[in-house]
Amino acid sequence: MKKKVLISIVLFMVLIGMFISLFHEKKSNQQNLEKVTLAEVAHTVFYAPMYVSIEKKFFQKEGIDIELILTSGADKVSAALLSGDADIGFSGSEATIYVYNGGEKDYLQTFSQLTQKDGTFLVSREKIKDFSLDDLKGKSIIGGRAGGMPEMTLEYALKQHGIDPRNDVFIDTSVAFPAMSGAFIGGQGDFVTLFEPTASIVEKQGYGTVVASIGELGGVVPYTSYSARKSYINHHKDLIQRFDRAIQKGLDYVHTHTNEEIAKVILPQFPDSSLQDIQKAVERYRNNDTWPKTTHFEKESFDHLQDIMIDYGELKEKVSYEKLFYSIQKEN
Repeated sequence: MKKKVLISIVLFMVLIGMFISLFHEKKSNQQNLEKVTLAEVAHTVFYAPMYVSIEKKFFQKEGIDIELILTSGADKVSAALLSGDADIGFSGSEATIYVYNGGEKDYLQTFSQLTQKDGTFLVSREKIKDFSLDDLKGKSIIGGRAGGMPEMTLEYALKQHGIDPRNDVFIDTSVAFPAMSGAFIGGQGDFVTLFEPTASIVEKQGYGTVVASIGELGGVVPYTSYSARKSYINHHKDLIQRFDRAIQKGLDYVHTHTNEEIAKVILPQFPDSSLQDIQKAVERYRNNDTWPKTTHFEKESFDHLQDIMIDYGELKEKVSYEKLFYSIQKEN
């Protein structure tokens, strides 16, 4: 009897020792993680690969502890980077051009892309059978901030289809991004451009119908990408490379898993949405070829972005791709 009690005590002590060892190992690992404040321009299923990297702990495996903060608007993301409130920014690549042309010496450089097309969908208040862009003539569209990628891509897409965005339609740029769906639900505008899952939610609630994908109409551009101050990149080259690897793992995941599997992984990022809504949004973005196979974007797509900005009137001449893009040395 005493022998059994002794064995039980020994086993208990061994278990306690293992628990303490694991606890200290976990705590040590957490302390060794490098903290990175990441400012995202919006929170949308459009950015599914990044949320996969967060939820699957790809960043942690690269020694990075991500603090994700929402900073609505690419201009706000740039401001957060320049003020030091954020280490890495995630927004439209146009932000780096604005900062560079503004004369900032420690300007922003892009180092990885996550999306290669516009992520908004055109939502109509009325159901339109066999919708075409000609149905927009004489109508009003809540289009987002003037000079932002969603609004510029919208205008570019309209022009490519023979519609004058300044005369054939009225594009309302007065509504702030977070308020666009609310303004539309409240009765403002005949159409609105929305990211997912908001577009699906508005559709599900009966306030509108998705009739077109702006991404499909606008072509390939480095739509949303990661950037940081030039000085930050120079002092954290290893971190930037590890960050890029974590994002690449997220891209690899979305290209090798089903819509349902992706939706289940990122669902915690959208607690107010159903799995069905998230899965539908993932399917829409996948069908649009939204996510590139690699984090690297080519000069051609960057030039296309600048073509859109020049066409819009936000840019007079192109900025050097080599100045604003930090090329990460990829591992074999």
